[in-house]
Amino acid sequence: MPVHLNHTIVAARDKHEAAGFLSELLGRKPPTTYGPFAVVELDNDVSLDFMDDPAVTPRHYAFLVSEAEFDEIFGRIRARGLDYWADPFERQPGEVNTQDGGRGVYWNDPNGHKLEIITRPYGG
Repeated sequence: MPVHLNHTIVAARDKHEAAGFLSELLGRKPPTTYGPFAVVELDNDVSLDFMDDPAVTPRHYAFLVSEAEFDEIFGRIRARGLDYWADPFERQPGEVNTQDGGRGVYWNDPNGHKLEIITRPYGG
C-alpha cells in the first residue's frame, strides 16, 4: 500500500472559528465535528483537524489549486480585506508571486498560521 497523508492536527485558540475561516476561504463544505476536532476535508482525501489549544505555535499550510480556484480564493481574500503577500516573510505586501510559471499568495489565519495557495508546485 502506498503511503499517503491522511490528516494533520492544526492547533487553534478557537477550532470552530479557524476551521470555518479556512473552509470558507478555500470554498470547501463547512467543517464537521469528529471527537474533539473541527474537520476540514480537502479533495485529495486529506483532512485538517482543528483542535483547541491556547498555546498555538504558528505553522505553514500550502494548498495546490487550479487557476480558476486561485481566482475564487484570492477574490475571497481581497473581499475580506485580508493582508496578503507574495512571500512567506511578508516583504512583498499586496503582491502575488509568479514562481515556476504559476501564481502564489500567502495570508495569515486568525491564529497566525501562514496559509498559501499556489497554482504550480515550486521547483517544478
